[in-house]
Amino acid sequence: MIPHDFTTSGPANDSNWALIVDDHPLFCDALELTLRSVADYRDVRTANSLSGALAELDRSPPPDLVLLDLNLPDVSGLDGLLKLKRQAAGAHVIIVTSVTDNTVINGAIAAGASGFVPKHSRRGIFKDAIAAIRAGQVYTPVGFVPGEAAPEKNATLRNLSSLTNQQARILELICAGKLNKQIAYDLSIAETTVKAHVTAIMRKLGVQSRTQAVLVAHEARFTSQLPSDG
Repeated sequence: MIPHDFTTSGPANDSNWALIVDDHPLFCDALELTLRSVADYRDVRTANSLSGALAELDRSPPPDLVLLDLNLPDVSGLDGLLKLKRQAAGAHVIIVTSVTDNTVINGAIAAGASGFVPKHSRRGIFKDAIAAIRAGQVYTPVGFVPGEAAPEKNATLRNLSSLTNQQARILELICAGKLNKQIAYDLSIAETTVKAHVTAIMRKLGVQSRTQAVLVAHEARFTSQLPSDG
């Protein structure tokens, strides 16, 4: 592996970079050292919030790998995973969290995670996870019981993950209680375009009303299983 200074302000030359999203600085440092030790990433960056991660992705080509904590200050449950997957198309996302609940792990996989690694796992686990993902597999922790622990919720997450970036933004504004005219103004698009997107959103989510769409959006949150310390 080529040594590299991991403090970088500019975009990578290609997609061979990794992003760590966690609001604990010491844990970010540990994950950075882990990636440096077990993988060949020349460029590793960190963000302490979802908004910071999305800003980094907005000014760079998609990374090869994202390590994501579920418990961030500005996002609930699996919402962060869904947003990162849309923003970083093609990137592998490994959830790194203290949660080991089968329902959350199944939900994360349904929402598009490539792997799930408990926090404070030894470096060899991260090496195995990255190797499995590069081989086209989904990595899950020891003790995980695969299957549809919550089939309806997992189906909801798959539906939400199918939304385009624009559709996801419009759904967020619907959840905020905004009408089509207000959404059109906020996004600088025609109201007829908003209506077309709303129709497409409801079709993808399998609902008949905006209220039902809002309820479905909240299904991405597993806050009851997430510990307060991340």
